[in-house]
This record gives sequence, C-alpha cells and structure tokens, in this order.
Amino acid sequence: MPALARTEKIAPAVLPKTSARVVALPGRPMAKFNTRKVALAVARNAVPPLIVLAAILIIWQVLCSEAGATLPPPSQVWQESYDLIAYPFFNYGSQDIGLGWRVLISLQRVAYGFGLAAVTGVLVGALIGQSIWAMRGLDPIFQILRTVPPLAWLPLSLAAFQDSNPSAIFVIFITSIWPVVINTAVGVRNIPQDYRNVAKVLCLNQFEFFFKIMLPSAAPYIFTGLRIGIGLSWLAIVAAEMLTGGVGIGFFIWDAWNSSRLPDIIVALAYIGVVGFILDKLVSAVGSVITRGASAN
Repeated sequence: MPALARTEKIAPAVLPKTSARVVALPGRPMAKFNTRKVALAVARNAVPPLIVLAAILIIWQVLCSEAGATLPPPSQVWQESYDLIAYPFFNYGSQDIGLGWRVLISLQRVAYGFGLAAVTGVLVGALIGQSIWAMRGLDPIFQILRTVPPLAWLPLSLAAFQDSNPSAIFVIFITSIWPVVINTAVGVRNIPQDYRNVAKVLCLNQFEFFFKIMLPSAAPYIFTGLRIGIGLSWLAIVAAEMLTGGVGIGFFIWDAWNSSRLPDIIVALAYIGVVGFILDKLVSAVGSVITRGASAN
C-alpha cells in the first residue's frame, strides 16, 4: 500500500500588528479675534481727530457767538441746516434735493472725467517712459499745460461742446490727467533693466510686456498719480459747477451764497471734505491691493 503523501499543515502567516495611527498635520491656527486690540486700534486712530474737531468747534462757537460776528457759530449751523445734515437724500423737486443726491451727481461727472484721464494718462505716460523721443517732444508741452488753472479751460470747453455737462467733464479730464501721465512716465523709466532683459529672453511682445512687466512694476508710481488726480478732479468739479450750473454740489454752494445761506454753505463744505477723503482712501486701498499682488507675483 503506497505510503500516503504527508502533507504539512502550513500555518497562515501572521503579520505583526502595526499601529495605523493617522497623524494629523498641524494646521494653521485660527486667528483669535482680539476685541481689546481692535478697540485700542480704533481709539488710537479715531480719538485724536475727534478731540481736535471738538476743540475747533468750541473755539469756533466762542469766537462767532460774539456780537458783530459775520460767520454763523456751529449751534446756528445745526439749527438752520438740520434737514441737510439729517436727511441727505430728500427729494422735493428738480432743484430741491438733498446734498446726498447732489454729491452723487457730481461724482458721476468725476467718474467720467477721471476715468478717461486715468486710462489716457497711463497709456501716454507709458509711451513717454518707453520712448526717449516721445519724452523729448511731449514732456515740455505737458509741463506747460499742467500749470494752467482748471477754470481757465472752462470757456474753451463751453465754446467747443456748447453744453455744461460735457464741459465740466472735460475740465475734470484736463485737470487730473497730468499727475497720472507724469507719475506713470517716471515709474516706467524706473523699471529695472533685469526685467527688460527677461522680457527679451521670453520674447514678449509689446502687449505682453505692457501688462506683465510694465504695469506691475510701475504700479506704485501710477497709483500715486491717480491719488493726486482724484483729488484734483474733485476740486475741479466743484469749481466748474459753480459756473456751469446744474444740480451738483458746486452749484449748490454758489446758489446758497447768492441767497445768503451761510450755514448751508458750511454743511456743503463738510460734505465735500468727507467725500474727498473717502475718494483718496479708496484709490489708496485699491493701489495697495494691486501693488501687493504685483509684488507677490
């Protein structure tokens, strides 16, 4: 009887137990909202101007409360122009509207004029910064034209456009374009030569060089010119509206002067100052974001 083949029972291999712990990667800790720090920052930035403003109002009240004072004190401004202060968007007719609506109408003209000046100024400034011949031919002319006062352009614009609205927009344009052109040209001339060499190595065309090299490098200079330009635009529209009429904030001041409403003029000046401050900070914030993004890239 043949011997049966002996089969050996092979025990299954037992793998050693390993600890399959998943180690969580340390994440970025969430920044805690520190109320105390925020309150201190607000107090540090807001309290000093409020103290100075309160001191100015007290001195103004004391000086103008005396007999024979020609300017109204703050208390009189508050009493006689309360509606303009508390209700900036009332609308009782074509000319009887709040200062908020008047500011928006003036801002619309500023948007058209300053927008055209910003685009044209950047393009012309880039041309002057890139071409030595363009700089020699255009820069002396621009240096002369930029010294012309804004209102000196108004008669020519009225003669050319035969309408007050485009004339005011042209005055804004011709007033605000010069700082944009000059600062853009300086920024383009200060582009490092290494950037230009890289553009040549990469064989970038003029369109690609403009958007990828020129604009990011000259962004700080460009937005400096834009900040100056937006301030000049706001000054120019107020002055132009005093002569061209309409329903803007400038014409409101001139009309209030003709009607001997000095408290209304003071309130309008406060509106103009606050709006100008907001416009400057807005352009500055946009410039900071774009400049920071260009530096990161």
